[in-house]
Parts: sequence; C-alpha cells; structure tokens
Amino acid sequence: MSATRKICLLDDWRKIARRAWSIRLSIFAAIFTAAEVVVPLFGDVLPRGAFVLLAFAASVGAAIARLVAQPEMHR
Repeated sequence: MSATRKICLLDDWRKIARRAWSIRLSIFAAIFTAAEVVVPLFGDVLPRGAFVLLAFAASVGAAIARLVAQPEMHR
C-alpha cells in the first residue's frame, strides 16, 4: 500500500508570499542565477561568478529566514 499525500497551500499563502523574507530572498536567488546566464551575453560588466555569489548569499539568507521569527507575518 502506498501512502499518498495531497499537497495543499496554506490558508494565508498570499500574505506569506508578500511578507516572508524567505520567499523574497528565494526570488532574489532565482534572479541572480538567471543574471549569471544572461549578463555575459551582453558583455562582461561584473567579475565572473559575481551573480553566483549573490545567488548563494540569497539562498543562505532564505534558509536562515525560514528559521527566524517574523512577527509581521501574523499581522
């Protein structure tokens, strides 16, 4: 017998998406990762790997933000 679990959104997912720092930082990480691919096509503006480091920092920040209390989430 396989146990299937239904994935469902939280009731207040819209508020979480707007206010949670983990979501914001994850979006920054995605933008920096995309920039690492796109920017070199238009010339070397920044040192190679700069966006990778920014994406890494944003990803680590998102992980930390998941653990830090964010009281504004409950307002």
